[in-house]
Amino acid sequence: MPVSKDPKLQGWIDSYGSWFSDEKALELTDMGNSLHPYDAMFSPVTINKVTVKNRLVMGPMGNISMCDETGRPNDKMLQYFFERAKGGVGLITTGLVPVSHKQDNTITELGDLSYFPRIDRSRTVYMGWRDLAQGVHVYGAKIFVQLTPGLGRVGNPQCLLTKFKLPQSASMNPNFYMPQVPSVPMSGAKLGAIVKNMGQGAADSKAFGLDGAYLHGHEGYLLEQMTNPAYNRRKFGRYSHWPQFGLDCVAEMRKRTGPDYPIMYRIDLSLCLNETYGDEMLKTSLKKFSNGRTIDQTLSYMEDLVKAGVDIFDVDLGSYDNWWLPHPPSSMPPGCFLEVSKIVKDHFASKKIKSNAGLEVPIVAVGKLGYPDLAEKALRDGKCDMVMLARPLLADPEWPKKAYVGKTGDITPCIGCQEGCVNEFVEGGHPQCAVNPRSAFEHMYPLEVPKALVKKKVAVIGAGPGGITFALTALKRGHDVTLFEKSNKIGGRLNAGSVPKIKYELGNYLAFLERELKKSDVVLKLGESLDSEALKAKGFDAVIFAIGTKETVPALPGIEEANAVLATDLFLNPSLAKDAKTAVVVGGGMVGCEAAYWLKYEKGLDVKVVEMDKHIMNHVCTANRGHIIHYLKEAGVELLNCTKVSGFGKGIVKVKKNVSPTVPNPYVTWHPILPENIHNPMEPKLLEDIKDVELSADLVVIAVGGKPDQALFFDAQKKRVAPEVYNIGDSLAPGMVLQATRAAYRLAMDV
Repeated sequence: MPVSKDPKLQGWIDSYGSWFSDEKALELTDMGNSLHPYDAMFSPVTINKVTVKNRLVMGPMGNISMCDETGRPNDKMLQYFFERAKGGVGLITTGLVPVSHKQDNTITELGDLSYFPRIDRSRTVYMGWRDLAQGVHVYGAKIFVQLTPGLGRVGNPQCLLTKFKLPQSASMNPNFYMPQVPSVPMSGAKLGAIVKNMGQGAADSKAFGLDGAYLHGHEGYLLEQMTNPAYNRRKFGRYSHWPQFGLDCVAEMRKRTGPDYPIMYRIDLSLCLNETYGDEMLKTSLKKFSNGRTIDQTLSYMEDLVKAGVDIFDVDLGSYDNWWLPHPPSSMPPGCFLEVSKIVKDHFASKKIKSNAGLEVPIVAVGKLGYPDLAEKALRDGKCDMVMLARPLLADPEWPKKAYVGKTGDITPCIGCQEGCVNEFVEGGHPQCAVNPRSAFEHMYPLEVPKALVKKKVAVIGAGPGGITFALTALKRGHDVTLFEKSNKIGGRLNAGSVPKIKYELGNYLAFLERELKKSDVVLKLGESLDSEALKAKGFDAVIFAIGTKETVPALPGIEEANAVLATDLFLNPSLAKDAKTAVVVGGGMVGCEAAYWLKYEKGLDVKVVEMDKHIMNHVCTANRGHIIHYLKEAGVELLNCTKVSGFGKGIVKVKKNVSPTVPNPYVTWHPILPENIHNPMEPKLLEDIKDVELSADLVVIAVGGKPDQALFFDAQKKRVAPEVYNIGDSLAPGMVLQATRAAYRLAMDV
């Protein structure tokens, strides 16, 4: 039997692939201030007995590894939140804080250590929470702690390898990271203990001075697993009634905190799994999940949650299994879930639903709302009561202050890469930000850059993100800075990377850098390339090389016969593809797949992507790669993984393709690529069955990456062009904006 689909949800899902074809949608990404003053945004709102000074909410960004290993919030975590409070946001929410360390096998490490903040451990953690609440209140902000009953099937399955314990869930469900690992049903006794823990966590939050408790009930975590029939297929017991666990948690929290303490609930209107994957999900690890909550069921459940004690909701779409929905990446549209929040707001209004405090229940909109005019219009149009900003406040903690005075052009824009805020902790680090190298390092680097003890004459070679970040930071430290760029414009690879319409946020960032340089005293020399002798003759005290990479062109037979072009050159000169009907993109990394997306959706070509690795877009954030790969598939773009180019001919690309059935399905987006240091002993062994294949192509796009361009640095070092010579960014090791800006800022603070 085919899966059932909701037409409204299907319309949204279908639109998220080619949304940019509507020019009006692209206009929403402008960082202008045509609606200033933002009277709706900067008006107060009351949640139960707590009044918040404005309508801006800092969204929960998981504070992974930002606490002590005991789980106590430390100075890293405190200063991170204090910075956002200083920046003017009205309400701060923490990242998720589990209360089920004794029940959920996936959230505690060996030795009873945790990479999560803890509020349940003992008095050893209490001080950190009290300090956090007191510090945030200094700036007039309020703070809610986000409590989660656990991770369940989306928790780390390494508990099976390290503790010989299986992950758990509402029912027998496959683990998200390793679908071969079953997540067994959690007992009623354990669930009852978690309900008590939720009450205790809320009571502790109140006692420590935090302003409210916030339930993490979306995205397929344990609370959603229990309260969504997609995951909860229990036949017996109290929690076979799927709404019951959530209602019990809220009731216990309300019982322990009294009637006046705000309770917030994060929920998704729908998982949208049926609408995302259709009947294909019945052939995958998703096959049990086709009976998800309908919109009407979610709205009814939300009504019951209000009766149980919830005061405020934020609402979105999706789960880990279509992760680009709850974590919308750069390629998703601005304000992507405003219609979702409007449905809930209109429903509550039509039924005259009030909280137990007798107030209207505020509905918080989420999803790429970091554009002040867009956020203000959403509030004025009644699509929501508050606006949640998560990544935009990592990119610029002073977003609210700058919006308040109308200086929206000074806001550092989020670029949606999720390399720092999400992928960094997936790979083993903690949340950071590609465009704000101080994010999560506020405890190390003060907002006001300290002046250098010795003023120096500094040269920066290369005006990409790394070079510009270094130049602006060194200037603030009091140095005389000259920035050399051999081309006639700044930005480096941002110029090519921001051409596709789905990269609109990269374009905003490039425009921001141009504005910052223009109003600074950095001496900018465009179209000027210097060798070591010229640099040495100018008498600089320090020379910093941020040159970037040299594009790699495969030295394969017949390439001169093919109509081959580098992806970066094609972006900068789209006319190179004007007569093409078919294209083969060589390289299935981020650049290659974004080029394929651009060629298919904006240029209408028939496109294939060739990648020698077994994974497409390896090491790219799961949400970002998921969105691109899913909609490449929807558009009919063929992805050939485990395929190596062997040569070219006129109109053809010769490849050696591994056709073994053990080759992974390149279109899988419902579970992630594991970090390379994580071994999956149940993963099938990759076998080889190589077949020679010829692919027709009017156009061959080379996107195999680049190599560090270090020749000038090494020559300058050898010839001692200055007392200090450094190499940063892509010219040291090819990477993302995150690596370039982080290295540049840290070096500039030391030079």
